[in-house]
Amino acid sequence: MNALEQQLHYPLGDTLPAAGTALEVAPGLRWVRMGLPFALDHVNLWLVRDRFEGREGWTVVDTCIDAPHARDQWQSVFDTALDGLPVVRVLVTHMHPDHIGLAHWLCARWDAPLWISATDYYAARLGSHGPGMGGEEAARFFGSHGLAEGEALAKIRGRIGYYKSMVPDVPRSFRRLMDGDTIALGGQAWRCISGYGHAPEHIALYCAATNILLGGDMMLPRISTNVSVFDAEPEADALSLFLRSIERFRDLPDDVLALPAHGKPFRGVHTRIDQLQDHHRERLADLLAACTRAPQSAADVLPLLFHRALDVHQMTFAMGEAVAHLHALWHSGQVVRERGGDGVWRFRAAAA
Repeated sequence: MNALEQQLHYPLGDTLPAAGTALEVAPGLRWVRMGLPFALDHVNLWLVRDRFEGREGWTVVDTCIDAPHARDQWQSVFDTALDGLPVVRVLVTHMHPDHIGLAHWLCARWDAPLWISATDYYAARLGSHGPGMGGEEAARFFGSHGLAEGEALAKIRGRIGYYKSMVPDVPRSFRRLMDGDTIALGGQAWRCISGYGHAPEHIALYCAATNILLGGDMMLPRISTNVSVFDAEPEADALSLFLRSIERFRDLPDDVLALPAHGKPFRGVHTRIDQLQDHHRERLADLLAACTRAPQSAADVLPLLFHRALDVHQMTFAMGEAVAHLHALWHSGQVVRERGGDGVWRFRAAAA
């Protein structure tokens, strides 16, 4: 456990639910943990004992990617962890594959409705039925930010069906979640808190009666949520959106039990907000100093942001995050950007 983690409190310690099982973390609220084939090797999913439209059962919060191992683990959960009751609703925090990938399967299997923000619903539909989250446009975008022709760019160019491989379908209808909505979940009132920068319109849920936060990817204890700019919105200021979004959790009690999508349940949300703000402030200062010395592309600053070797999957997010940091400086007027004769955007300090 690193020094930042030691500033947080983990009420369950190192206890984790075994694959295909559920661990009760509060009355009527159970934790499921499924593996992922990435460097970030797991996702946390949640079961809430619920009564919805007259049916007794469980609301599922997030779903994992659509993969044989995930379906098998869900079947084990159905057999052992639902107390013989059905899934009555599927709630998805956002459109990333590890959160929505199996929503279509769960909704169809249990005749259960999908609840999600409209923005993320339509983004998921586009990803699973459209051209996907890769291909020539993505490669051209990252090339314009300095990623050189080579294996990484070639694989990005070829990843036309990457999103669809993990999210092959999305339910044809949904119930919209919006910021400030109060929904009944497990016999309690839960407030929707929207977040931006990581996903188009991420929804976290807070219950004042139990002091529990279902934080999704907006409030993670150990890693900094990926915040990226991609080709669909090439001039976005995603990092500023994210940093403003996490400040919205500061009005929650600091002893709220935060249930994150990755990592372990923790307390100390205010401390974690400070850590994340400090982390990004330091990275922005590093990049501004680099842009003062010489114009920098996103590819140029990767070593300042990431101190490890990156595989192709990680490279996509790393480039997106490098652009997001440079755009935060650009949108705030601290740097200016210029496109060179080679077609690459480079950023230099405004005062340089």
